[in-house]
Amino acid sequence: MLLFFALFLSARLVLFTCRHTDPQAEAVVPRHLHLPFCHQQLSRGIRGWHSPGLWLFAAGIISIGMGLQDPPASANSWQIFKSPPKEELPFWSDIVLGFRPMSEAELQKFPQHRFGQAFTTLKCDCPPYLLWLEKRLKAAGTQMYTRKVADLWELHREYDIVVNCTGMGAHQLVGDKQLFPVRGQVLKVHAPWVTQFIRDGDGLTYIYPGIQRVTLGGTREKGSWGLSPDAGTTRDIFDRCCSLEPSLQGAQDIEVKVGLRPSRQCVRVQRELLSQGGIKLPVVHNYGHGAGGFSVHRGTAKEAAHLVEECISALQGSSSRAKL
Repeated sequence: MLLFFALFLSARLVLFTCRHTDPQAEAVVPRHLHLPFCHQQLSRGIRGWHSPGLWLFAAGIISIGMGLQDPPASANSWQIFKSPPKEELPFWSDIVLGFRPMSEAELQKFPQHRFGQAFTTLKCDCPPYLLWLEKRLKAAGTQMYTRKVADLWELHREYDIVVNCTGMGAHQLVGDKQLFPVRGQVLKVHAPWVTQFIRDGDGLTYIYPGIQRVTLGGTREKGSWGLSPDAGTTRDIFDRCCSLEPSLQGAQDIEVKVGLRPSRQCVRVQRELLSQGGIKLPVVHNYGHGAGGFSVHRGTAKEAAHLVEECISALQGSSSRAKL
């Protein structure tokens, strides 16, 4: 979130990370598909974070900006249900491309399921995407430092505005008790013949064909901080995915990944004014994206940048009044 947010601002920027920004460490289990149904907030009207223009723009920069020769990567997708959902035409149907009910012929592949939705969405290989974002920032003059920050207030002598994009770290850094981890365990496998994204309607079993590897999932363990893979869970994930796509029995180079999704009831994109002894420090928060980080990262970054611009205007106004 921090890397993409910074691209929207022309002010002098300094980025701090608690560790080197290794894209492999930045998101242990990166979701690389644009999936609007992963965010409940869409139903509350925050559709701009997901609008087609945003993700089609992202598709262009992912392919052209990163120097890829292929056109924007898309994924033909099936979401299947054992019984028809309450909303057969969901609120996000106009955000993805080509949304339609699955045909009877398509559903025959899944004899345990009675209903399905077909659509096209965007996929991205996150590690090179993060490298590309970092390269753009450095080219624009952004300074990047590795530094541990225990309290945002310790930055007030050096910086006019602080943007908090610390993800799960905000639980301790700003004491956000509404933030909680949702543990996810997935498998990364080599199965290049799998090109169709398949997701069971309960959201726990899914097959995501990435640019390089296929992701098999998964788990959604609210409140769990454990980062060690569980062998029983690995077997369960593999069996569940093979029940949807039997050809995965031939998958090779199986690798287990575990990560924590920084989750809240609502993503926090918000201004806050810290104050001590008459000294004020404007803060903009942008964290708590849960499983939908890739889907909404550009939209929330744009909104956070707008909030920073408001902070800059407020500081300039305060400076003018002080001179009077």
